[in-house]
Amino acid sequence: MARPRLVELALREGPLLQVALDFASLEDAVRLAARLRREISSCLVYEAGTPLIKSVGMSSVRLLAAVAGPCPVLADTKTMDTGALEARLAAEAGADAVTVLAVALDETIREAAEEAHKQGMAIAADLIGVKDPVARAEELASLGVDIVEVHVGIDAQRTLGMSAADLVEAVKRIKERFPGAVAVAGGLNAKTAPRLVEAGADIVVVGGAITRSPEPTESAKAVLEAIKRAARA
Repeated sequence: MARPRLVELALREGPLLQVALDFASLEDAVRLAARLRREISSCLVYEAGTPLIKSVGMSSVRLLAAVAGPCPVLADTKTMDTGALEARLAAEAGADAVTVLAVALDETIREAAEEAHKQGMAIAADLIGVKDPVARAEELASLGVDIVEVHVGIDAQRTLGMSAADLVEAVKRIKERFPGAVAVAGGLNAKTAPRLVEAGADIVVVGGAITRSPEPTESAKAVLEAIKRAARA
């Protein structure tokens, strides 16, 4: 079976920059996505963040797909149950990838992966909250997962002072064992993202460093240049 388009892009042309549009406002998310699409020639991955989907539903995915196309759109549903249903809803809205939580039941993840692949879409598993991410990444590969995301959540960033930059060794070990694409997320910016690329990350997820920047286009370009430079080193 051919790999989904997003995985092919990440493994062949990566590292890719994924912009996490974690807005509650659909207008804010679409406005920024349209601006980035217009002002940056490279193809970014546009993420309909979990807050956005919870706020306005799959219409956010549909509108982002219309604005960002042909660049890929990821629906960050963080599915924990009804995997096939939520994968199908994301695909119908035009997503190129959908996320499940890696702590979900194996059956949920397997069903989500099967439905995603049936729809020509990638399935990404978010490792947030997983005690042994390396071991779980190996298990996820056998369940049909295309992308694993090493993720330090916002609460951990705020209370523990952590970011994904602290997980370089975990990323290295996962990359050695997981056959698909490896994504990293959590408090990254142009200074910290290159370390994760050097560790093997195929997709770098950046939210606030771009979305809260007074000059989001320039911030996105800075991250892009930094991760591409790290990949060439």
